[in-house]
Amino acid sequence: MLAYGRIGPAWRGRWRFGFRGEGALSEPSIPLSIPWVGEEEVLRIREALSGRLAGDGPFCRRVEGRLAERLGVPRVLLTTSCTHALELALLALGVGPGDEVICPSFTFVSTANAILRVGARPVFADIEALTLGLDPRDVEARVSSRTSAILPVHYAGLAPDMDALLALAGLRGLRIVEDAAQGLAASYRGRPLGTLGDAGCFSFHETKNVTCGEGGALAVHDPSVARRAEIVREKGTNRAAFLRGEVDRYTWIAEGSSYVLSDVLAALLDAQLDRLEEVQARRSRVVEAYQTGLRDWAESNGVVLPPDLRDRQPSHHAFWMLLPHAEARERMLSQLRARGVMATFHYVPLHSSPHGHALGHGGESLPVTERVASTIVRLPLHALITDSEVSRVIAAVRVTMT
Repeated sequence: MLAYGRIGPAWRGRWRFGFRGEGALSEPSIPLSIPWVGEEEVLRIREALSGRLAGDGPFCRRVEGRLAERLGVPRVLLTTSCTHALELALLALGVGPGDEVICPSFTFVSTANAILRVGARPVFADIEALTLGLDPRDVEARVSSRTSAILPVHYAGLAPDMDALLALAGLRGLRIVEDAAQGLAASYRGRPLGTLGDAGCFSFHETKNVTCGEGGALAVHDPSVARRAEIVREKGTNRAAFLRGEVDRYTWIAEGSSYVLSDVLAALLDAQLDRLEEVQARRSRVVEAYQTGLRDWAESNGVVLPPDLRDRQPSHHAFWMLLPHAEARERMLSQLRARGVMATFHYVPLHSSPHGHALGHGGESLPVTERVASTIVRLPLHALITDSEVSRVIAAVRVTMT
């Protein structure tokens, strides 16, 4: 059962992430997502405020160590966002002008922006209908002499066919950078997402399972890549080596930027990591309730629910459904919102966006991407949703196509 109280009463009665107040609804609205924060986060922030406020302080190093241990990698670097983690990964791996990086069009804009920011060109590939992640066959068809990396996105914390993508990368000598923004606590064949390729990038945005408001992390295996990332992250200096006592002073040694997370935000994230197991358990119970309550309805109405794959553990970041067609999706969203259920769609495919057109991608055909983007519905999912709210969501969904 999902019976538990809420922390943070100020969240009650609000439509979060793009929706207005509840207005004349007879019942409080059910937000799509709410971060779970409480007194421990406040205490941890107070502790940070009495010490170092800037980046790479004691909380940053503590959180980096906790994440490295959890992921089983030698080095994790906290960043100001997953966007910056992606940029940092590409820069540290030597991806730059003249290179092409294959990524999905069905993703957040940061995936493509990071590629553009290092001077490379994004090449959009189609996704597979099963996981909504990169289709290895379509990726292979788009590899060229200029391809330097593949950037898979673990949509909703569920991995695509990483065996096939890794095999392709190995055969063609390509790098793999995982966009695991939604993938903390998820795994593929027992291995944590974000650790399968050359680098993995995570998000701690307000909407993620654990959060510090805005933040990210880069996980790497190769110590030399980690050193290059350290230099870029610290404004092109060898400050990290100086703090370890490896040099007697630090100076500007390469081009860089400022991607270091404040220790105050790291303190908040440290407290959030204490909650991670309970957050995941609660989200898992919500997903199980949705699957149980909607399975027969979905089968009767031609609706696709997320798959249950034995070799993959999802992060339960989002619960999605694929409706039979776009008109059914629009009717459902309208009816759910009228009942106070803040369901929503997701990405506009990047190749069809205004900037995608400006980059010359407008004429591409990505049929699975286009079908998914026009029919997907995401239901409320967070650690603070109650039994009664889950029941309300299920009941509201079941009557929308009757």
